[in-house]
Amino acid sequence: MKTSNAGHCLYTGIASDEHARRTAETLMADELFSGWGVRTLADSERRYNPMSYHNGLIWPHDNAMIAIGLARYGLKSGVEKIMTGMFEVSLVLDFHRLPELFCGFVRRPGQGLTRYPVACNPQAWAAGSAFMVLQACLGLSILASEQKVVFNHPILPEFIDKMQIKNLKVGTASVDLLLRRHDLDVGITVIRRMGKVEVLSLQ
Repeated sequence: MKTSNAGHCLYTGIASDEHARRTAETLMADELFSGWGVRTLADSERRYNPMSYHNGLIWPHDNAMIAIGLARYGLKSGVEKIMTGMFEVSLVLDFHRLPELFCGFVRRPGQGLTRYPVACNPQAWAAGSAFMVLQACLGLSILASEQKVVFNHPILPEFIDKMQIKNLKVGTASVDLLLRRHDLDVGITVIRRMGKVEVLSLQ
């Protein structure tokens, strides 16, 4: 059975590299990825219902966990696909606020998102998912005990040319960063540093 739960195996790191690659291909295929996000259940399954909690709806926090899992295995194209979908969902919602979940109907040109009528909004884990997906894109780790900020093969999707991260706390230190998207990598510039903190970019 094709479900989004398989993505949690990537999040925990228990999958082999080969199984991770195959899982990523399944999750990003049209059966599971609606165009807005990864469904809880593939539309090829008999129990699929795009308006059912665990049988076809799309949960932002579930997608965020999948994105972190994909990033763990270096599968950044899938991360970018999820981030783009979640961002475009936010554009059509009040206050650009991600809901608890939304319907898993396939995305069609010129048609909007189908909302789930009783979804919690605001929802804390949905709000947090935006930061988790961004962390996956940037490969961002904060090693407070070592006073380090690490970016592991960072990427930015096409709709973000540059972004700033302000007052990022690392132990007793803090740092402001400017990130710029280039064709092959992401440039990272330290624009303010308070205290002892090292910024590393692994391209």
